[in-house]
Amino acid sequence: MQRFPTIVLAESNREDLESTTKYIRTVFDNDPGCVIIQAGDEAALLSCLKNKSYDIIVLNVEFPNSGRGLALFENLQRQHPCTVIIPVIPVGNDDLIKYILQLGTSYYLRKPYNPAEIEFVLKRAHEKMLHAPPSPAPPSSCDEQSNFYGIIGKTPCMKRLFDLITRIAEDDFSNVLIRGESGTGKELVAKAIHSHSKRRNHNFVPVNCAAIPDDLLESELFGHTKGAFTGATQNKIGRIQYADGGTLFLDEIGDMKGTLQAKLLRVLQEKEFEPVGALKSIPVDTRILAATHCDLEQLVSEGRFREDLYYRLSVIPLNVPPLKGRKEDIPLLLDYFIEAYTRKRGRDPIRFSGQALTALLHYEWRGNVRELENFVQHMCILFSGKKIEREDLPEKFLAALADIPETEDGAAGSSQPAFDSLDLIAQGPINISGLQWDDGQIDFNKLINDFETQLILQALRVSGGNKKEAARLLNLKRTTLLEKMKKKELTVLPDDSSENDAPQ
Repeated sequence: MQRFPTIVLAESNREDLESTTKYIRTVFDNDPGCVIIQAGDEAALLSCLKNKSYDIIVLNVEFPNSGRGLALFENLQRQHPCTVIIPVIPVGNDDLIKYILQLGTSYYLRKPYNPAEIEFVLKRAHEKMLHAPPSPAPPSSCDEQSNFYGIIGKTPCMKRLFDLITRIAEDDFSNVLIRGESGTGKELVAKAIHSHSKRRNHNFVPVNCAAIPDDLLESELFGHTKGAFTGATQNKIGRIQYADGGTLFLDEIGDMKGTLQAKLLRVLQEKEFEPVGALKSIPVDTRILAATHCDLEQLVSEGRFREDLYYRLSVIPLNVPPLKGRKEDIPLLLDYFIEAYTRKRGRDPIRFSGQALTALLHYEWRGNVRELENFVQHMCILFSGKKIEREDLPEKFLAALADIPETEDGAAGSSQPAFDSLDLIAQGPINISGLQWDDGQIDFNKLINDFETQLILQALRVSGGNKKEAARLLNLKRTTLLEKMKKKELTVLPDDSSENDAPQ
């Protein structure tokens, strides 16, 4: 179900306040889920924000006519980093627009208000709100090694991705083509490259080429001059110029039409562009990152994408792995999203039983991390503070288990109790750096045995107690794993035991 935004409209002019409120409601079909709070002065605005967070703030930078509008805007940006703040700027004040854009905002409105502009900007802000990653800090289980600029993962393929992002960010000029299935987090990867680069203090400007109509995309990217076409009553700065000194992220670049591909190629080659209707080129220093889920090579062979542009964009190709290729990260992602969608909304955390976790691990996740995030959000709403059993899961997860043959591991179809917790040994993690070498000889065999035990236990946790899957994770034969478990007396306990395996 679509989530409508909560909006604060900060406007000192009573007539504008009422008319704009009414129009915003029509933008969101007068749905009662869209909450609009009016603030007629600075005190009212700060009072609104004191005990509650909002999705969008529309702020007149001349509000409330006290000379503090810009300072107030900058303070709100710092204090509410997860809120989309849309400044309202007087028409004709291009210097103020440039300054506002340098502060890192991607959206603004001009006054007098234009209904079409209000609709366009609010819908873009709403889209950003819906697809933004959760704002709270990750839980303690996500340490620095597994949380890289908001990208969560500990598997070898993710560690390689983090290392590659770091090296790419150090090169400040080469263009990057980010490839991956929908929902894998390509925009997060682009933001990580920008945040780790020397351009981090300038704008990161995302543009979804598939979401903007072709007749608007050119103006959105390159801007236009007054009178360039019907309705162009003022000069407009394009996204390429917004990103001057920073990074322009072109998502779904494969959907860009041919005429725009030619103009973009000029930007890449000459480092300059011409706004729609302009006669003079404007130099620009913008690093371009592009992303696609399409096979651009195939589009090139079909004549639907320029070959020269493809090679310009893919100086450094970067592949984001799908979730089905790193299922060992699913428990970590569950922890992260559970924390985000419970603490952010004041709910009690949910937990998954071992049986439920097994079902999640065997599901295909065709929508990747985005699908997992939406699933966790759904379950946090329905099962706040509860432990989720396998029968509580949507039918599609149970269908995934139906394809798994019966095994003695307690997987789908087995009459044996499924994994819910392990009979954990008492010792904590081995700290080699803390060994007391001065006290005499260490027990080498015991240390190796303890470390091997911890590896097996961790693999069993990740696999939801499925021994065949745990053996695969450890690169062992299943019979070898069973022998080691028998020797170490490691057992899978019934469903009424400790819940250490479930996300907390």
